Amino acid sequence: MPKKINKPFWSMTQTSQTEASINIDGEITTYQWDKSDTTGASFRDDLKALGDVDVINLHINSPGGSVFEGISIFNQLKQNKAIINVYVDGLAASIASVIAMAGDTIFVPENAMLMIHNPWTYCVGNSSELRKQADDLDRIAESSVTTYLVKSDGKITEEKLCQLLDEETWLSASEAVEYGLADEVLPANQMAASISDEFKQRYQNVPSALLKQPETPNNELRQKMIQKATESNQLIKQTLGGF
Repeated sequence: MPKKINKPFWSMTQTSQTEASINIDGEITTYQWDKSDTTGASFRDDLKALGDVDVINLHINSPGGSVFEGISIFNQLKQNKAIINVYVDGLAASIASVIAMAGDTIFVPENAMLMIHNPWTYCVGNSSELRKQADDLDRIAESSVTTYLVKSDGKITEEKLCQLLDEETWLSASEAVEYGLADEVLPANQMAASISDEFKQRYQNVPSALLKQPETPNNELRQKMIQKATESNQLIKQTLGGF
C-alpha cells in the first residue's frame, strides 16, 4: 500500500519504489493548526519518511504565505537527491513561486499562473524600527531574487526581474517560460488558478479573472484567526492615525 501523510497545506504520497508525489495546496503558514503541525519542520520529517526516491512530482496550487517556511521547503527540495518535476496546477504566488523554482523542470498549464512580488509585512514602532524593518525586507528579497535568477539561467536580467517584483507581476504560463521561470507550457487543465478573499485584499494587481472566482472555504479556526487579525490591524491603523 502507498504511504500517505496528510498535512494542512501539503500531502506526500510514495507512488512506487522510485517515485513520489507532493501536493502543496493553500496558504503556506507558520501557525500550528494541530499538535502534529510544525510546518517546515514537519515537511522535513515527511520528506525524509518517503525514503530514497529517484523522482519527486511536486504539484503546487498556493497563494503563498510565510517567507521563511517557504524558503525552508525550497532548500529541503533542492538538497534532495531526487529529480524534482514541478507542476503549477493553478497558481504559484509569492513564496509558492519561489518553492516552484526548486524544480529541475517546471511545467505550467496554459490556464495557470505564477505571481512574483517583493516581500511585505506588518510593522508597528518608531521611525528607527520602521527603517530597520524596511532594511530587513530588502535583505529577505535578495534571497528570492537570487533564486529566480539562478533558475532563469540568463533569460531575464536582474534589472528586469526587480521591475517585475516591484510591480507585483502575474505571469501567464508563456511569460513564465519566456523569462526562464518555467520550462514548458502544458495544455489547460481543469484546476484553474484561484485565490481567496484574504489574498485578493493583500495583493495589488490580482487579475480580473481571479477576482471573479468564489473563495475556497477555510476551516473555522483559520476564519477566527483571520477575523482577529483583521480587527487588530484596524485598531492599529486607527491608533496610528491619531498621532
